[in-house]
Amino acid sequence: MADDKDVLRDVWFGRIPTSFTLYQDEITEREADPYYLLLPRVSYLTLVTDKVKKHFQKVMKQEDMGEMWLEYEGTPLKWHYPIGLLFDLHASNTALPWNITVHFKNFPEKDLLHCTSNYVIEAHFMSCIKEADVLKHKGQVINEMQKKDHKQLWMGLQNGEILM
Repeated sequence: MADDKDVLRDVWFGRIPTSFTLYQDEITEREADPYYLLLPRVSYLTLVTDKVKKHFQKVMKQEDMGEMWLEYEGTPLKWHYPIGLLFDLHASNTALPWNITVHFKNFPEKDLLHCTSNYVIEAHFMSCIKEADVLKHKGQVINEMQKKDHKQLWMGLQNGEILM
């Protein structure tokens, strides 16, 4: 059986090769090349959307660029779920890279929450960490951390540099 540290390392440092493709009906200027990224399993899609959006801005008119949302095989991907969870739920049995479709129109109001800023993502992440800590350690770990430690944890997640 694998050592616990090996399993933790694989989870924390795991990456999913991903291809982002612009939805065919949204191409306005010229054909858009796919955009490829190695996504950390423990991060959130909204932390990479700026890179993806910048890539596809080249082929779209500014007035056609509404709020960006992502889907896989017709299913909108929830931004508040970690990337690894989304992959495991929707695409774990498919060949890599994971092919995600990018949309800038027709936001699915009934299926997705709006994500207005990175502060919303950070608040959600910290809430999940606190909840997990309460369930596992009765809140002792997070309560002993200083505010700067919380910020460092968040910055590590954003930069893909979480340490065990």
